[in-house]
Amino acid sequence: MAATDLPVIAICDAGPLIHLDELASLDLLGEFTIWVPDAVWREVNRHRPGALQHPAVICHRRIPPRQLMPSQLATLKAALLLDRGESEGLMLMAESPQALFLTDDSAARLAAQQFGYRVHGTIGVLLRSIRRGQRTAASVVTLLTDLPMRSSLYIRPSLLREVIAETKAVYHLE
Repeated sequence: MAATDLPVIAICDAGPLIHLDELASLDLLGEFTIWVPDAVWREVNRHRPGALQHPAVICHRRIPPRQLMPSQLATLKAALLLDRGESEGLMLMAESPQALFLTDDSAARLAAQQFGYRVHGTIGVLLRSIRRGQRTAASVVTLLTDLPMRSSLYIRPSLLREVIAETKAVYHLE
């Protein structure tokens, strides 16, 4: 995605806010207006309140629209067992489909993709930071390598090894 194609708004689920804060990388969201659904705000405030007060990121608490949940979203919520925060995030996405949806939950990602929304997670934000010149490839590889010790993000170890190897190969790192 070219710099001019960047969405201005990022609607965040709890995972990326918490995990990026754990990795001291929340500043990577500084270019966005961050909308945090009410249920997500309460969850992050309970588990990692500092993530909502980061000086480089302005988070806006958003109440999802009061209208009834669209039937397709209600069906996906039930089928994929989406929690309230993920559902509220998807309802906000329906209001602003040009936004970027940030979630580390695979079911929420699947639901977002069903609606054609742009969706990324913590790993995607870290990798994107290399392309945008916000972090060096070597520093991102270090973050990825240290991720299991520094973050509560669960990623299958074999997948994490693949991401690290691919990043090293693309950026010619040893």
